[in-house]
Amino acid sequence: MARCGAGTPLLLRLSLLLLLHLGGTLGCASVDVGSPVVLLGSAVTASCTIRSKLCRGLEDGQVRISWMLDNETVAGSQCCGAGDTEVSNLTVAQFNRTQAKLWCWVEWNGTKQRVGLAEIRAGYPPAKPSNLSCLLNLSDYGLTCRWEPGADSHLPTSVALKCAVPPPRAHSSPRRRSRAQVVTGCTPQGGRSHCTVPRRLLQLYRQMEIWVSASNALGTAESEHLRIDPMDVAKLDPPALRSIQSVPYQTDCVTLSWAVAPSNAHMELQCELRYRAPEDPAWALVTGIIGQAGTAQCCGFLFGMRYLFQMRCRRDSARGYWSEWSPGRNHTTHEKAPSGKLDAWWSTRPAPAGRRLEVQLRWKAPRRQEANGRLLGYRVALGPRRRGREPPTVCNTTDTRCNFTAPAGTRRVYLSAYNAAGESAATEVVLLERKGQPLAGLQAVSRGERSLWVRWEAPLAPAAAYVLEWQRVSSEPGHCSACWQMERDGTATAAFIQDSIEPFQQYNISVYPLYKDAIGMPIHVAAYSKQKAPSYAPKLHLKSISKSHAELCWDSVAVELQNGFITNYTIFWANSTADVSSAVVNSSFNSFVIRDLKPSTLYKVHIMASTVGGSTNGTSLTLVTMVLDDIEIQFLFLALGLVFVLLILLLICFQKNGRVKQQFWPSVPDPANSSLGKWVPAELQQEPPQVPGVREPGLATISTVTVLERAAGKQAPAWGKDPTAETSSTFPGLPQPYVQQDRPGTPRDGRATTGMSAGPCGNGEPVQYAQVAGDGYKGQQHFPPRLYLRSSSTQPLLFDRSPSPKPYENLWFHGAAPSCQGPGGFLEEPLIDFPLLQGLQISGADELCDFQRC
Repeated sequence: MARCGAGTPLLLRLSLLLLLHLGGTLGCASVDVGSPVVLLGSAVTASCTIRSKLCRGLEDGQVRISWMLDNETVAGSQCCGAGDTEVSNLTVAQFNRTQAKLWCWVEWNGTKQRVGLAEIRAGYPPAKPSNLSCLLNLSDYGLTCRWEPGADSHLPTSVALKCAVPPPRAHSSPRRRSRAQVVTGCTPQGGRSHCTVPRRLLQLYRQMEIWVSASNALGTAESEHLRIDPMDVAKLDPPALRSIQSVPYQTDCVTLSWAVAPSNAHMELQCELRYRAPEDPAWALVTGIIGQAGTAQCCGFLFGMRYLFQMRCRRDSARGYWSEWSPGRNHTTHEKAPSGKLDAWWSTRPAPAGRRLEVQLRWKAPRRQEANGRLLGYRVALGPRRRGREPPTVCNTTDTRCNFTAPAGTRRVYLSAYNAAGESAATEVVLLERKGQPLAGLQAVSRGERSLWVRWEAPLAPAAAYVLEWQRVSSEPGHCSACWQMERDGTATAAFIQDSIEPFQQYNISVYPLYKDAIGMPIHVAAYSKQKAPSYAPKLHLKSISKSHAELCWDSVAVELQNGFITNYTIFWANSTADVSSAVVNSSFNSFVIRDLKPSTLYKVHIMASTVGGSTNGTSLTLVTMVLDDIEIQFLFLALGLVFVLLILLLICFQKNGRVKQQFWPSVPDPANSSLGKWVPAELQQEPPQVPGVREPGLATISTVTVLERAAGKQAPAWGKDPTAETSSTFPGLPQPYVQQDRPGTPRDGRATTGMSAGPCGNGEPVQYAQVAGDGYKGQQHFPPRLYLRSSSTQPLLFDRSPSPKPYENLWFHGAAPSCQGPGGFLEEPLIDFPLLQGLQISGADELCDFQRC
């Protein structure tokens, strides 16, 4: 059951299609359109009619009609027609397709079936053909016509070449003679726009009317009618040149002979001759030659020049086409001796050998009209050629330059050119000195990729001519012998130069004014015929860098790579976060300082070289700014060095503590703790000891210090003698040696003690002494003075006045201090340098005495 249920709809559909198909063949449905070909963009109407009685299976069902334009569904209007028919009308307001298929569909029980089809095309009427031209080929006498078809009409179009041929004159009546017979001359094949009318349809030497007709479903178009005689549009065969000869007597003329083509022998022809030299870009044309003559003579040719000749002809009526040019024929005219003067330029200098003159002579080759043939060489002589006299020749060369030496004082040389026919008249070259007035100004501008226009201001003095020199500027300068020219017009202020000029190359141009008796000093200008961006940008180098600026430098671009005048350099720099900064540097500088940089930051820098023709970027340079400047680094290293030195010194001080202390803080012996300070005379030992607290210990107060000098070779007076007499006789110039010290306080017997003390240095009580003696250090014969201090408060002190401070010594152990035979015994105290007495206070109770009094 399931299988039968599934197959039932399929069987119904197949049966419906079969019935509709059979019914359609019997007139079940029909599709009508207003026009199968319409104008593109216009409206299209169509109708579909369904006859239900003729469509089996649709008699009792409801018929639905739909439309499809190609694959697009379009809506129509359906209504009931006469005689049990269903009609659907469709209108397409704007049909924009060049070709489409319109289908009519019928729907029954959910199934659609195509029952009708109409094909519609759209386009335009044919365009008018134009530029009709015809050409008669005399080889087969076929008339080939060509035209331009115009725009495409998008519709099938038939094109035909129509000809109106008049009837024959002998067999036609006057009424028929006025009506021409129109025939189709030819039909182009394969969409071509040319065809050939056969000879049988042509009437030669009679006027024919020819036009092109194009037709399609929307209309017909015709070209302009061409009325021609087929022979007037005939293209003749070219003639053949037989010979070309120079006329010896008429030296600039040649004689030519030719033969016309056999097909043109019966026609009257008009011919042209053209010729040119290999160096000439254009042809020279000779017209008005009669073709049947077969010979002609032409003049105005250069001597010794090779020419190429060609010839062509057409009918004399001048209405037909020219034939093709004949094959070329070469001919070289005969030569004669060169003519004219040679332009020469020179430079001179004294020869190192002595009485000679070194000359560098350059000249321009003569022009073609002056060379009169192929030049064989040039000759430079020291004098003009005369009959029977041949001047000495200093140069004979095929080049246009010559270096030679001439006798000192030579002011003229003679230059000539020669060929196979002879030698030219000598050109006198006056070797003027370059000492004249220069031009007032000079400038050069471009006049193309390979030419320059040079202008100058005329000098104050009238010039006879001007010489222009130009040299390509290069890193390796060379010499260009042809890079100069002479302007013989002394009133000229401009010149056009184009020899050896190349674009993107710099040229140095110099202009010399020529006077009658001297050559003016040159002025120079640099110029380019064309500029572009440099081929290479300079490479940046880092010259110095700090934390806030960087100095960059670069080398100049080679002249060959500049391709123009460098107008400026542009420096670009940027870090990883900031925008790009730039600065424009004049082309005369090759260094730049970038300021206001951030410390310890990475920057990328590049340079751009610019000309008026463009700019070129160089390679990038990466740099990192410093954390500190050089001065800060120097101070930092200096501070670290000082700290290091101080640490070393402190370490040494800790290791050598005792020695350092001895050098800066020497230990001074305490006289109170010496043996002399502890020595007490016998009499004093019997006295009761003084209470320490009664009087505070202090420095001895010294009232007066007297220094005694002794004469050399004198002995000290014996102990116990009168020192006054001895001193006065031994030391006549010394002051009084004894100073009485008044001891404060009251003596043991209650009387105040004044004057001399007892004993050798006083009148009763033993005291301490200080002596200044002329004793020296051990090993010396002269001793510095010593001073003994006698004081009531201390033991005797012995001071040594030395020339400079010395460590203290005990004179007793060195034997330099004589014994003092006083009640207290011998002196054993160390010597004290005399300058230490400067701060010592001596009271009136103390007394100084010398050794003799002690």
